[in-house]
Amino acid sequence: MKRVQRMTIVLLSVALAVYAVLCLVFLLSQRSFIYFPTPLRQGDASSIPLRTPDATLQISTRAHDGTQALIYFGGNAEDVSYSLPEFAAAFPEKAIFMMHYRGYSGSSGRPSESALHRDAKELFKMVHAAHSDVTVIGRSLGSGVAIRLASEEPVSRLVLVTPFDSILNIARRVAPFLPIGLLMSDRYESWRCAPLVKAPTLILAAANDALVPAASTQSLFRAFLPGVATMRFLGGTDHNSVSETPEFMEAIQAGR
Repeated sequence: MKRVQRMTIVLLSVALAVYAVLCLVFLLSQRSFIYFPTPLRQGDASSIPLRTPDATLQISTRAHDGTQALIYFGGNAEDVSYSLPEFAAAFPEKAIFMMHYRGYSGSSGRPSESALHRDAKELFKMVHAAHSDVTVIGRSLGSGVAIRLASEEPVSRLVLVTPFDSILNIARRVAPFLPIGLLMSDRYESWRCAPLVKAPTLILAAANDALVPAASTQSLFRAFLPGVATMRFLGGTDHNSVSETPEFMEAIQAGR
């Protein structure tokens, strides 16, 4: 009997030790699960630097005079420069600015939620000084950056592509066996920002999105004040292919 008890204690101790190691690994490496920096593209003449107090960011851009501009924040592994030609063609009347996050495509520094928020505000300040009518688009991870910016700055229009209510909630679904709420630093709790957004908002969701559950997007949609946001599911698309359908850009151009 005592031998069985000792064996039980040993097994429990080993299990607790393994669990503690898992928690520690997640705590120390959690940002590697959120950010996937893209490599530097050589000879990108359409990129301009944005200098902040602690980093220099590369901004893919198409210059255009006038009041209208568009700022785009991409996904966690997206090289936004590849999207520039498509957006430039779709919005010939707008100046286009696409941020390469810290550590992405030649931008210095390391990404974090607080750093990306500061960078977004710096970019908006620069753009808004020259263009009074600024549309902000955020895709996936970028939706968390975009919605927080729109909750604090005079954005004219907001578009959120495959957005989530919170990365924290998504992580809880992926790893329900870990105390995510105690471990996670970058939470991107977009549902907290949604009620503060006054700009007309379009939410585009992929009908077959396996990464961001429909329930997460719908939860975010419900967090907006009545009449501020509209939501549309694009059929036959998933998280990565949502922009490949013609309806994607048509919806952004039309605002619905």
